Amino acid sequence: MQLASRCLGELAFPEVSRRLKETSILCLPLGAIEQHGPHLPLNTDIAIAEGLCQRIVARWGDEFDLWLLPTISLGMSREHDWAPGTLSLSIDAFVKLLKEIARELVRALPARNLLIMNGHGGNRGALENLLHELQSEFALNCCAVHPFDLACRELNLPAGDVHAGLAETSVMLVLAPHLVRQERLESAVQLPDQTATLIFDRAVSFPWRSNDPRLARSGVIGDACPASVQLGQAIIDEVVRHVEPVLLRILQNQKTIRGSQTSV
Repeated sequence: MQLASRCLGELAFPEVSRRLKETSILCLPLGAIEQHGPHLPLNTDIAIAEGLCQRIVARWGDEFDLWLLPTISLGMSREHDWAPGTLSLSIDAFVKLLKEIARELVRALPARNLLIMNGHGGNRGALENLLHELQSEFALNCCAVHPFDLACRELNLPAGDVHAGLAETSVMLVLAPHLVRQERLESAVQLPDQTATLIFDRAVSFPWRSNDPRLARSGVIGDACPASVQLGQAIIDEVVRHVEPVLLRILQNQKTIRGSQTSV
């Protein structure tokens, strides 16, 4: 017997109010269309965000009442707009898009919990501020998950592995191996490494670009050559495992918000 779907788009409208509740958790894949070196496709961040959300819903869906939303496929990718094919929203358009989606979620669904699976690091800065507004303006109890940082807790991935390198290539070898141009891996190696000062300096923020010769070669910041299916599966497994306490915290936060509203 086929299991009941946990993909929102596969429901018929009378099923929505029967199957979703206020405590249901909506899972939103958020990606980007941008260059990922000579060996990975433009839709790498989409494939990763979607693939991880699908696995999280498959593993934890019944326990936490998770629901998979349609993917947002464009993000903020100005650091890659030197490369043909990269599509980028402005900050203003990105914020307006997510707010419109939040408004529609609240209007159309009973669920008030939202987990955003962020497949593109360039979305992070805006997301961290936007979460406050989604909560205050739409009463959405939400969080953003940055999957490679989640996996790093156990796997000790290289600090300079920023874009289209070891981690992303390994995960793509699991999720979409037919899209990895393995014959081009030799050209997907970072030569210089100034990521600590140009990207990760906590004291000073600079705009950086993935065609900066101090950071990258062929748009890659990292070394994709050692990528493997084994590492990719390990990263995926760690994300799925470590998301459990995140889901618990979402529900705890919702109870706290409810309690504070009741006491006012």
